[in-house]
Amino acid sequence: MITGAHAILFSPQADEVRAFLRDILDLGFIDAGGGWLIFGLPPSEIAVHPTDGVNQHELYLLCDDIQATVQELTGKGVEFKAPVSDEGWGLLTTMVLPGGGELGLYEPRHPLAPQP
Repeated sequence: MITGAHAILFSPQADEVRAFLRDILDLGFIDAGGGWLIFGLPPSEIAVHPTDGVNQHELYLLCDDIQATVQELTGKGVEFKAPVSDEGWGLLTTMVLPGGGELGLYEPRHPLAPQP
């Protein structure tokens, strides 16, 4: 029934974020028409966490070796909001996107969920 996921990043500097995804993260893309780029992502997973506050959604990119990934991205000029933290269930940091948006980076310690 479900064949994939489509995530949307909103930014006042959309062109710069698209360039970041294309040129820094090296994500494959197609031009859906008129320069509207749609980026491919590797297999994904979704989790649901309880909250007593406002509903919110977060997006994290996964990697196998967060230290190596942070080092490589730092070499490409990417700024990180904080050092990598050990959360027990995984290692976590946050990239700063053009325009001030944020994108999480996460090295899971749990087995990956099977893909449908």
